[in-house]
Amino acid sequence: MKSKLLLITFILISSFCFAQEVEVKGTVSEVGTGLTIPGVNVIVKNGTASTVTDMDGNYIINAPVGSTLSFSFIGYETVEQTVTGAGVISVSLKETSQTLEEVVVIGYGTQRKKEVTGAVSVVGAKTLEDMNPVKVEQALQGTVSGVNVTTQSGKPGAALNVRIRGIATNGDNAPLVLIDGYIGSLSDINANDIENITVLKDAQAAIYGTSGANGVILVTTKKGRKNSKATFSYNAYTGFQQTTRKLPLLNASEYALLLNEKYANGGQPIPFPNVSNLGEGTNWQDEVFDSGVPIINHDLSVSGGGEKVTYRVSGSHLDQEGIIGGADKSHFERNTARISLNADLSDKLKMYTNVIFLTTDSQGFNENVLGSVLFNAINTPAIYSPYDANGNFTVLPTGSSTIPGSNLGNEIINPLAQIANTYNDYNLKKLSGTFGADYELIKNLTVTGRVGFNTQNRDERIFNKQISYGGKVFDNVRSSVNQNAFDDNDYTFDAYANYKFNINDAHNFTATVGTTVFKTWGKGLYATGFDVPNNSWEFADISLTTGFADNKTVSSYSYDDRRLSYFGRIQYDYKGRYLLSGMLRRDSSTKFGANNRVGYFPSVTGGWVLSEESFFKENNILNFAKIRASYGVLGSDRFDSNLYLGLLNGEATYVFDGALANGFAIGALPNPDLKWEEARKFDLGLDLNFFNDKLEFVADYFKDTRANLLIPNIPVSGIVGTYAPGGQNPTLNAGDVENKGFEFALTYNDYIGDDFHIKASYNVTFIKNTVTSVNNGTGFFAGGEFGVGQPQPTRMEVGHPMGYFYGYVTDGIFQNAEEVAAHPDQSALGAAAQPGDIRFVDVNGDGVLDADDRTEIGDPIPNATMGFNLQLDYKGFDFATYLFASIGNDMVRNYERNLTDVNRMSYALDRWTGEGTSNSVPRATTAATSNNIFSDFFVEDASYLRIQNVQLGYTVNPDFTEKAGITKLRIYAGVNNLYTFTKYRGFDPGASSGAPLSSGIDFGFYPVPRTYLIGLNLNF
Repeated sequence: MKSKLLLITFILISSFCFAQEVEVKGTVSEVGTGLTIPGVNVIVKNGTASTVTDMDGNYIINAPVGSTLSFSFIGYETVEQTVTGAGVISVSLKETSQTLEEVVVIGYGTQRKKEVTGAVSVVGAKTLEDMNPVKVEQALQGTVSGVNVTTQSGKPGAALNVRIRGIATNGDNAPLVLIDGYIGSLSDINANDIENITVLKDAQAAIYGTSGANGVILVTTKKGRKNSKATFSYNAYTGFQQTTRKLPLLNASEYALLLNEKYANGGQPIPFPNVSNLGEGTNWQDEVFDSGVPIINHDLSVSGGGEKVTYRVSGSHLDQEGIIGGADKSHFERNTARISLNADLSDKLKMYTNVIFLTTDSQGFNENVLGSVLFNAINTPAIYSPYDANGNFTVLPTGSSTIPGSNLGNEIINPLAQIANTYNDYNLKKLSGTFGADYELIKNLTVTGRVGFNTQNRDERIFNKQISYGGKVFDNVRSSVNQNAFDDNDYTFDAYANYKFNINDAHNFTATVGTTVFKTWGKGLYATGFDVPNNSWEFADISLTTGFADNKTVSSYSYDDRRLSYFGRIQYDYKGRYLLSGMLRRDSSTKFGANNRVGYFPSVTGGWVLSEESFFKENNILNFAKIRASYGVLGSDRFDSNLYLGLLNGEATYVFDGALANGFAIGALPNPDLKWEEARKFDLGLDLNFFNDKLEFVADYFKDTRANLLIPNIPVSGIVGTYAPGGQNPTLNAGDVENKGFEFALTYNDYIGDDFHIKASYNVTFIKNTVTSVNNGTGFFAGGEFGVGQPQPTRMEVGHPMGYFYGYVTDGIFQNAEEVAAHPDQSALGAAAQPGDIRFVDVNGDGVLDADDRTEIGDPIPNATMGFNLQLDYKGFDFATYLFASIGNDMVRNYERNLTDVNRMSYALDRWTGEGTSNSVPRATTAATSNNIFSDFFVEDASYLRIQNVQLGYTVNPDFTEKAGITKLRIYAGVNNLYTFTKYRGFDPGASSGAPLSSGIDFGFYPVPRTYLIGLNLNF
C-alpha cells in the first residue's frame, strides 16, 4: 500500500512540474541586420497560448516548462525553442525565399500564392524603399514582367503611362488602379504608405468586368498592428537633379561654315564671308538647362494599436524643381495626409477606414510640341546671344537678306524669353478613401460592405502677356488671363459575401457574390479676360481685366455617368492539387444606349500543382511545380459620354441681319448601336521553384484580343446625311487589335551564411502587336504629326502594329548623275533628284515614285522589355540596383525644324559633299529637294538600357541606437536614372506622348533628370 501511495505522489508531482506555467519574454530580430520584427507569431506548440511581437519586436507569453515555442513570420524561417523555465528567450529569424504560403490579393478576396491560377505579380515595400520613386509608377518598370512604364516628360509632376501587356486600343490603355478597394491613382500616394502592389495581368481581373480590360493594379497600404505601442517612422531624402543628356549641336563656327556651303550649293551668295571671329557662340542648351536643381521629400508616420483598434497616421511633403525654368517657372509640390483605422467592434463585426488628402501645386511650360522651349533651344543658331546690348532678350529675326543666318521663320523664338514670359499656376485638392465593414454571419461566411470615393477640385490660371517676339506666331497683341475651375467626383459602393467550406477535408470551396454601384460626375468652367492691368502676372485676374472680345470667352462642361454591376466567383481546389475558378460579371453603363447597355463578362482559370501528386518525388532540385491557364472576356467603356445621343455641343457661326453670330450646332452624329470594347484574354503559365524555393521561375504565354475598338469620325454617306458645320462624323465599333507574346521571370533569393543575403531577379517580355480589323471605309485610321503641313505619319491599319510609322523607304544617297538617271523620277515627291539627295525606294515597283510608295518604316512598340534587379545585404550594409531595357522600339526625330537657317545637329557635318563622301546624310543646299519628306531618314532605333537606380545604405547596429530610443537608423545614398545606353540621338528614348497613334514622335522630350540623393530612415 505504501508503494502505491509513493507512486501516485510521484506521478502527481511530476505532472504538476510539467504543467507548471512560467512567464517567458524576449525579442525577435532579423538575422544580418539585427532589426527587430513586429508582428511575429509566437505560439506554444500543441497548446492554446499565443501572442505576437509588438512594434519593438518584444513579446510576453505564459508557457509550460518543457513546452516548445514556435516563432513564425511570413518570409522568414520558423524557429523553435524549448522552455526550460521563466526568463528570456530571444531569437533571430532568417529571411527565406519561401513565398508559396504568402497571401495574394486577387480582387474581392485573397489566395495563397501556391493556389493562384492567374498571371499575378507583386511588388513589395522593400522594392519601393530601394527605388525611392518620386511617383509610385516608376517602381513597376523593370520589376514586373509584362508591365511597361513610359514618361511623358521629365518635368516635375509629369504624368506616366503604365501599359500592361502592350497597347490594346486606340483609346485609353491605362489599367484600373484600386487603393484598398477604391479607384485611385498611383501618383496620389506616398510610396512609404504602401505595403505591396499586386498586378493582375490576365483573366484573373475579369471580376472587375468593364473596368479591368487593361489589367488591374491593387495597392495595399500599411496599417497599424495590434497590441503594439505607438511607433514613429520618419523618412527623408534630399538631393539635386541635372539633365542626363544634351544634344550634339553645331557651334557658331560650324554653323556658319555649313550655312555657307548650303547657300553656295543653292547658287546664292554665302552669308558669312568671315567666320574667324564667331568662335563657339551660345550653347542654348546650357542656357536653358539648370544644374544642381533641388528635390526634397519628408514623410512621417505613427502607428500602433490595442487589442481591438489599430491605427496608422502619416503625412508627406515632396518639393521638386525643374531642370528647365527654375523654381518660379517649373516646380511641383505635393502634400499628402493619410489616416487608417481598423476596429474590431465585436468578434463578428470589423470596421475600417482609409482616407487620403492630397494637395499639389505646380508650374510648367509647353513641351514636346512645335514651339516648345527645348524645340527652340535646339533650332536657334549659336551665332545669337541670349541678350542684346541693352540687356534685353535678343529678338530672333524671321528673315532678311542683309542679316546672315536670319531665315528662322515665324516660329522660332528666344527660349530664355519664352521661359521668362511663361506664367501659370495649377492647383489640386483631392480627398479619397474608403469606409468598410466585415461581418461574419456564420462561421466562414463573411459579408463586406464598402464605399470608396474621390472628390477633387482643380483650378488653373494662365497669363498671356502682351508681347512681341518680332513678328512670330507667339506674339500677343493684347494681354489675357485664362482662369479655369474643375470639380470631379466619383464613388463606388461594393457589397459582397465570401463563403469558405470544404467537403471531407479534400474539396475546398470559396464562393463570392456581390454587387457594385459606381457613379462619376463633375463640371468645369473655362473663362478668359482681356487687357490685364500693368500687363503683369500680379494683376492677372479676370475681376481686374477691362477688355472684351467678339468671340465667346466662357465655356463649360458637365457629365454624369453611372454603372451597376453584379458578379460571382467560385474557387475550388482538391487537396491543393487541382485548382479551378470561374467568374461572371454583369455590367450596365449609362455610356451606352438601350440596345447595348448591358454586358456580360465571363472567365475561367485553372491550375494543376504537379508537386502535390504522388508521382512527384521530393528532391533537392525541383520542389514545386504548377501549370495554370486562364481565359476570360473583359470590357471597357473608357470613352466620351453620350456618343449614342445627338447633342447640341458643336460650335457654328451664323449670319443674322448681315452680321456674324456665334451659336451651336449638332456635334458628333449619334450611334445608338455603340457597344463595349471587349478584351478576350488567354494565358498559359508555368511556375517552378528550385532548391527549396531559393530559385523561382515563372513563364507565361498570353494572347489578348481586343475587339470592337471605337474609331471616331467614320465617314457616312452624303445621301443618308452628314454632319453640320461644327460637328463631326459618328464613332463606331470598327476595329480589332491583338497582343500576344511570352513573359519569363527568374528570381534567386538566398542567404550565404548568417550575414550575407542576395536577391537577384531577371524578367523579360516579348510582345507582338497587330491590328486585325479597321472597318471605317478606308482600312486605316491616321494620326500623329510631322513637321508643318505634312500628311499624318502614323496609322492604325490591318496587318501592322498600332501607331506604326507610314512613310518612304530610303536607299542611301545618290552619288552621281548616272545613279539619278537610272532611278525612277522623284519629282512627284517635291523636286527632281540631284547627286547628294536621298534615294527613295520604289516600293510597289511601278517605276514611279509617288504617295503609293509609302509603307511601314518603323514601330514605336518594343519587341521586348526586360528588367534586372539586384539586392545585397551584409550585416548592416545594403546595396540595390535596378536596370530596365527596351529593345526594338523606334522613334521619329521630329525636333528639327525644316527652315533654311536653323541650327543643326552635329551629324550634319557628315553630309554628302561629293561622290563617295557619304551614303547616309544628304547634301546641304537651299535649293528645293525631297530630302525633308517623311521617310525612314527621320526614324531611329530607340532601344535602350537604363540604370534606373543604384543605392547603398547602412543600418546602425540597434544595440547602439536603442539606448536613445531609436529602433532603426538607416542612412543611404543613391542615384536615380544614373545612365542610359542608347544610339538614339534625342533627349530620352524612354519617353512617350502616351497617345497610341503618336507615342513615338519626339518633338524634343523633356528628359527625365538624373537625381543624386542622400537620405535616412528612422524608427523610434
